[in-house]
Amino acid sequence: MPKPRANIRLSHKAHAMLEDMARRPGVHKSAIMEAAFWAYLDSRQGAGADKMVLKRLDSIDLRLNAVERDAALVVETLGQFILYWLTRTEPLPDGERDAAHRLGQKRFDYFIEQVARKIGADESLTARVFSGVAGKD
Repeated sequence: MPKPRANIRLSHKAHAMLEDMARRPGVHKSAIMEAAFWAYLDSRQGAGADKMVLKRLDSIDLRLNAVERDAALVVETLGQFILYWLTRTEPLPDGERDAAHRLGQKRFDYFIEQVARKIGADESLTARVFSGVAGKD
């Protein structure tokens, strides 16, 4: 059974290029046009995949920006705390150290419980800080 026939119109320049390519031995215009057709279809299918990959990369970029922002907040908060602690805390006399250590351990345990509760309830400090920043705009 013969292949179906399709008639197309080409610009003069495209037709001249097709004629030049078909002059090579064993090359036919139909084969050139069919290869071009399949290449065109393959490139269109690939464009959809490219768009999906770009969309995914954009979402990854947004999440990385949020992680970077949160890390900067954590570093700044820790730095401010350490600066305050080093510059404002008086040394303890020897007789008060044990009591201070016990109190410090209680405070630390409470602190860890608070952090675990806030993370579990999604009430993070970064959310509070940035909701306050958004309210000031």
